[in-house]
Amino acid sequence: MPMRRNLVAATAFALAASVLGAITYATAAEEKMADFLFVQSAKSMKFDPATNKLTLEHVSPVTVFFTDRPERIAGNMKTTAFLPFWSEGKDSFESDPPNADISIIEGKTLKQTVVELQDPVLDGDNLSYTVKLIQGDMPAAGTEVAVFIDIIGRPLTPLSYAGVARRTFRRAAIY
Repeated sequence: MPMRRNLVAATAFALAASVLGAITYATAAEEKMADFLFVQSAKSMKFDPATNKLTLEHVSPVTVFFTDRPERIAGNMKTTAFLPFWSEGKDSFESDPPNADISIIEGKTLKQTVVELQDPVLDGDNLSYTVKLIQGDMPAAGTEVAVFIDIIGRPLTPLSYAGVARRTFRRAAIY
């Protein structure tokens, strides 16, 4: 009888240790964050200075994302899946709007403007933002547009949108 009790106790201990290890592993995975940057592209753009409305025309249905070292994660997501970042989480883009570098080709000249993006609205293949100009001048129109969007911290679990944590500083380099 003591042998059976020892076997049951050992099995229970091993099971408890296994479960505790799995919980610790899951908690560690949930706590690991990565800083994601995003890129959106469009064939053309229009800007209305009266309303500060930037409209990306024929925007790509895919938003590219990537991380800085050490994670080195890259991929893409549907642009429709990117827009909820403005409303999900306690530190969403709505409460802390991202900076973005708008790169536009005017003829043979590259024009760059730094803005703060707010209130995205996707209508068909046109994506509009209300923008706050930070640096540079926004042209009324342009072609071959790329929008480089500031970082947002996300858990490394690929399907989780919980636990948004923004950095307390922003990095921007304009060349």
